[in-house]
Amino acid sequence: MQDLRHFFAPLHFLDTQTPGSYSKEQYGAFVSYGNETGFDWEEADIIIVGCGEQRGFKEDATYSNSPDAIRHQFYKMNNWQPAIKIADAGNIIEGATLGDTRAALRTVLTELHQAGKIVIVLGGSHDLALQQYEAFKKTETIINVATADMLIDLEEEELVTSRSFLMDMLTGEPNFVRHYSHIGFQSYYVKPQLIETLDKLRFDFFRVGKVKEHMENMEPILRNSDLFSFDLSAICYSHTPANIEGSPNGFNGEEACSLMRYAGMSGRLTSLGIYGYDPTKDVRQMTAKQAAQMLWYFIDGYVVRTIEADFKDENEFIRYHIRFVEYETQFMKSKRTNRWWMELPDKSWIPCSYADYIQACNNEISERWLREQERLV
Repeated sequence: MQDLRHFFAPLHFLDTQTPGSYSKEQYGAFVSYGNETGFDWEEADIIIVGCGEQRGFKEDATYSNSPDAIRHQFYKMNNWQPAIKIADAGNIIEGATLGDTRAALRTVLTELHQAGKIVIVLGGSHDLALQQYEAFKKTETIINVATADMLIDLEEEELVTSRSFLMDMLTGEPNFVRHYSHIGFQSYYVKPQLIETLDKLRFDFFRVGKVKEHMENMEPILRNSDLFSFDLSAICYSHTPANIEGSPNGFNGEEACSLMRYAGMSGRLTSLGIYGYDPTKDVRQMTAKQAAQMLWYFIDGYVVRTIEADFKDENEFIRYHIRFVEYETQFMKSKRTNRWWMELPDKSWIPCSYADYIQACNNEISERWLREQERLV
């Protein structure tokens, strides 16, 4: 892997902490990190990259210390998964222009992606998620993308901003997004035309109220995703009072952590981003603590992916042969993690939930099965 140190600020957050600040059980004493003398991240399972760029949200916005504010809370947390090796690369240096910062982040993420690393980006404004995608695009990797956000950032604007970056991601050519899922949008803030656009593209979208009714239905979606970006605006204001564009409604803190744990469990997901945090408004650091707990749950979920059996090992799965409507299919349940998969008519398998299995047993076609069939046509 090439030396990426020149893309990062020379002073790392952990270098600013008093020696002995962390006990041996806390993440602050556990992670390896980069400094001026170098950084060996070859052995890391998960790498944290900070980028406080916000000019995609507001043209004259200053570079945010949001990544360090989240680190401050995260590194005080106890590490229950010491077998997982975590490295913190530090913060991307602010470029002279927004494009410069994006280019630096893109280069770093591409290099880490090619090295097979799982990367967590601490933003910054949500348009930086486009750089997550560009890392896959560089290697022409076709991916599934999921986003949690109260808005659908699909506005038509001349420049790429935090309100329009999805337009470039989902419609740019050449395109490497096979499927896109939007989790937790709030209808009163989203134009009906944007929903129509996603529907025409056969993408999936889930209103916040529907998601909250059955959070477990989001697990198969995130299990099937390669990239997940989370805008803190998806969480209600009372649980994240320092998010940039808050709403009185949205996910609560526990639900946000559930989504992050599902993402960590995914055997496919290698790119995660957390965006939309403004530390200048975080009087009691509640939002930083919320984001830090989300990181904790992502790592906790990562353990599940490490214990899941090989899909080819039939002894580790229970098969259920089902006939519903005019179709014959199979469902499989993991003996280790109790997760479900279902077979499509083309003999491919997709992640599903127990609810999908129950619908098939009741001779009903689940929406997940139907939508996947539409995309295959």
